[in-house]
Amino acid sequence: MKLTPITEAFVLHFGEMGSRWGISRTVGQIYALLFVSERPLPADEIAEVLNFSRSNVSMGLKELQSWNLVRLQHLPGDRREHFSTLGDVWQIVRTLAEERRRREIDPTLSVLRDLIMETPTNAADRHAQSRLREMHELIELLLRWADDVQKLDPDQLIQLLKLGGRVVALLELKNRLPLMGKGKGKRSSDADIDVDEML
Repeated sequence: MKLTPITEAFVLHFGEMGSRWGISRTVGQIYALLFVSERPLPADEIAEVLNFSRSNVSMGLKELQSWNLVRLQHLPGDRREHFSTLGDVWQIVRTLAEERRRREIDPTLSVLRDLIMETPTNAADRHAQSRLREMHELIELLLRWADDVQKLDPDQLIQLLKLGGRVVALLELKNRLPLMGKGKGKRSSDADIDVDEML
């Protein structure tokens, strides 16, 4: 396999961005190569194309497997192990979100819960616990939203993303509906319920 100019530019950029995302340049480039490849690739070919040592490629593939971002495959007539990324971009995003939650968010929530449950011994601890409780509640709210989003199929996710600023308009409409109902001498409770259910 030979890198085309477009593929090479993408692979190099992904490697550079890797360090900002918490992975090495090597892992970033391996993933980028597998992502754009038309077929699953064996480790020795990855090493040759990217000019990496075989051991670096093996370690990079193990890291990507630990993130559930690459699949191991065996092809007929070839004893080598081949690797590919998840085919669906939405599944990649879901997997990344799940792994980040498991590795980063869940441990933080656990620590926050433990600290909030401690008995404060002074005003400073009471203040700190109050702030930690706010953080815990916000993270839990975001996780509930993320769980709801994870249940959506790709078409629904696309529709949600396309809503953009119209979600704000819907929230503003929801807040105005009770006032509109009062202006007519009655509360528009049915409309309120409908909008609440939509949100």
